[in-house]
Amino acid sequence: MTGPDISATARTATGPRLVLATHNRGKLRELRELLRGQVPGLDVDTQVIDAAAAGAPDVVETGVTFAENSLLKARAVAEATGLPAIADDSGLAVDVLGGAPGIFSARWSGRHGDDEANLRLLLAQLADVPDNHRQAAFVCAAALALPDPEADGGREVVEYGQLEGVLLRAPRGEGGFGYDPILQPAGESRSCAELSADEKNAISHRGKAFRALLPAIAAALATQQ
Repeated sequence: MTGPDISATARTATGPRLVLATHNRGKLRELRELLRGQVPGLDVDTQVIDAAAAGAPDVVETGVTFAENSLLKARAVAEATGLPAIADDSGLAVDVLGGAPGIFSARWSGRHGDDEANLRLLLAQLADVPDNHRQAAFVCAAALALPDPEADGGREVVEYGQLEGVLLRAPRGEGGFGYDPILQPAGESRSCAELSADEKNAISHRGKAFRALLPAIAAALATQQ
């Protein structure tokens, strides 16, 4: 369902100009910080909103790749709101599991969003894997979709980010979420959950993907001027 004022204000100087296709406020904060100062005239605190503020529903992830899922969400929210929309899909890819959990990372244990159960199951599955074969990476695909892609030249863009590391044998740290407590980034002695928010954002898969997407976002927003 489209929010009541979104379409009417989509191309005004003061209304929303970009929607992040998520109901996760943490992701919205990250995006606003990445965009801050990057687009002249953009007030990230009021003009960059999430799907909840736009009145857009959650989108079912039926794709079989990170890119497909991110595009599904971006397209649906762009169509629902009449605004450029961006979305991401991300997860953990473990080498010895052939890239799994992958797109199933958030529901690896069978119930979506149960971080503790997902982490516990993965550690059990890897219990006999030696330290020199515990390579893994966080992977993210971030997508931009425009509300009228034909009128705008069919503009859809997908960018990728990756954070490589090794899996620990037990969780460490209180920060982050998901599998952060068991992934130790390459060149680090700490887990992702032991890094500060700024340290993590500087190297994270999501940060890399959204930073790569910034030029396309800026170009899309420039057409609203």
